[in-house]
Amino acid sequence: MGMTLEKRWHEKLKGEIEKPYIQDLKKFLKSEKENGSVIYPPENLVFNAFLQTPYEKVKVVIVGQDPYHGPGQAHGLAFSVLPGVPIPPSLKNIYKEIRDDVGEAPPHDGCLLSWAEQGVFLLNATLTVRKNEPKSHYGKGWERFTDAVIDVLVQKPDPIVFLLWGKSAQEKGHRAVGSQHAVFEASHPSPYSADRFFGCRHFSKANEFLLRVGKSPIRWS
Repeated sequence: MGMTLEKRWHEKLKGEIEKPYIQDLKKFLKSEKENGSVIYPPENLVFNAFLQTPYEKVKVVIVGQDPYHGPGQAHGLAFSVLPGVPIPPSLKNIYKEIRDDVGEAPPHDGCLLSWAEQGVFLLNATLTVRKNEPKSHYGKGWERFTDAVIDVLVQKPDPIVFLLWGKSAQEKGHRAVGSQHAVFEASHPSPYSADRFFGCRHFSKANEFLLRVGKSPIRWS
């Protein structure tokens, strides 16, 4: 697995990438491949979130868990699926909240690339998964790496927004609490907890904060 991060991200994470656990993670992914396991997302899309939302452009951070584990779904952006793939239940609930919160019609498909291009950094806690085996790459080093990513974002001199949905996202993003950044927490939008996610109004709150700090709002539609 080539650690091909966007240039500025690479500069920010250089010290982390050189730590021994990253070599162990690479060895693990290599052995998965050699054993014939199908890994999602495809190798060239593992760092897609970093590529689509360079460090300087990050305005909003949304933390997911691990990538979708079905064929053709994951493409390196948390909660997002490629056009033509059925919209997953959690994303349907996110779209419902957008419609209720900001009155905008949600996108026609499940691809959130337009968000990423506007500065919404869609980070999963774990960046790879074995086909049909959720959480199969937990505890292999990814979480430590994405903790370091969050730390780099917390140190950002300009204020940004963290949207933390569900317990694992909140544990991951707790480092941002008490900083100059805005931190909004809610239940996970999955069907199991969506009744507590609905009404969080995170999309309008994020835009209100961005406007207050002199940044352009996100077009969520």
